[in-house]
Amino acid sequence: MEALTYAQVHDWDNLYLAWRKAARGKRGRVAAARFEYHLEDNLVTLQEELAAQTYRPGPYASFHIHEPKKRLISAAPFRDRVAHHALCNVIESAFERSFIADSYANRIGKGTHRALDRCQAFARQYRYVLPCDVRQFFPSIDLEILGGILRRKVRDPDILWLIGQILASGTGVLSEEYDMIYFPGDDLFAATRPRGLPIGNLTSQFWANCYLNAFDHFVGKELRCPAYLRYVDDFLLFADDKAQLWDWKAAIIGRLARLRLTLHEESTQVQPVTEGISFLGFLVFPEHRRLKRRKGLAFVRRLRVLAMRSAAGEIALDQVHASVRGWINHVRYANTIGLRKGILGRTPIRPAMPKATT
Repeated sequence: MEALTYAQVHDWDNLYLAWRKAARGKRGRVAAARFEYHLEDNLVTLQEELAAQTYRPGPYASFHIHEPKKRLISAAPFRDRVAHHALCNVIESAFERSFIADSYANRIGKGTHRALDRCQAFARQYRYVLPCDVRQFFPSIDLEILGGILRRKVRDPDILWLIGQILASGTGVLSEEYDMIYFPGDDLFAATRPRGLPIGNLTSQFWANCYLNAFDHFVGKELRCPAYLRYVDDFLLFADDKAQLWDWKAAIIGRLARLRLTLHEESTQVQPVTEGISFLGFLVFPEHRRLKRRKGLAFVRRLRVLAMRSAAGEIALDQVHASVRGWINHVRYANTIGLRKGILGRTPIRPAMPKATT
C-alpha cells in the first residue's frame, strides 16, 4: 500500500479537484461564488497555509432542521470545505478497502437506493429483522476513540495535524445536542471528554463510517450474522430465528458501549419482515415498498411554499421543477405512482404574473 503523505493533500492538482468537488451543485451560492471569483488566489493562499501548517478552520454556521427529527446542522466555511475534500481525496482509499460491502452511506457506487434494494433482498430471504439505530450518533462520537481509529491507518504526522485541526474545530458545536450518558468505569470527568462531529461536514460523514467499521466486522465475523447492512447509524440484522436476533441485540449493546454509543432500545425490537421495515424514509416489504406518510406530508408542505414563492416571483419556475424532479427521482423507488399524481395534481405551480405597466 502506497504511503500517504501530507504533500499529497496540499498538492495544487488535489486542491483544484477538491474545489471542484466542494463547488459541485453549489456554484450559484454566495460563498462558493465568492471563492470562485478569486479562485487561483484563494487556492494559493489555502495551499500556503496548509503547507506551512498555519491553516485554521473558520467558525461554523449552524441551523436546525426538523425533518425527520430536530437536528443541528453545522456548515463549515466554503474554504474549509475545500480543505475537507483535499484531505479525504488522499486518505479515503486507505479506509475504503477495509469497509464492508453492505455499508451504504457516503460511498461511491452505494447510496440510499442500493441500500433499499439490499434491504428488500434480505427481506425476501429471511423471516425476521432487528432494526437498530444509534441514539445521538454524531453528538456522541468520542474524539479520542476516533483519533485512535484514524491513527491506525494514517501515520504521517502532518496529515494527523490537519485531522486534529478539523476535529478541534467541531468540538463543542454539538454540545447542547448531547445528553450525557455514563458508561461503566466512568468518573465525573467523563462529561468533559471531547465528543461530537458536526453534521454537514464531508469529513464527519466519512469518519462516521470509520468509527463504525470495526463494529460492522464484529456483526459479520463474531456474531456471524448472515444478512446485515448499515446506512450511517441505521442498521438491520436479518435471520430466521427470533431468539438469535434477541441474543444479537444484547451483544450489540455491549459492543457499542466500547464506542460510547447506545441504541434507541425501545424501537430496537425483533419483528417479522412482513410487517414492513422502516428504513431510510420508506416502509420496505418483501414484495413492495411504500413511502412513509410523514415523508409525503413533508414534501406537500415544501411544495406549497415553493409554489407560493414562484407565484410571488421570489424564485424561478425552473427551481421549482428541479425540486419536483429530485423528489420524483427519489420516491419512484417505491410504489408511489398514485401518491405522486395526487400530490402534484393538488398543487398547481404557476409562474409569477407580469407586473402591470403604467
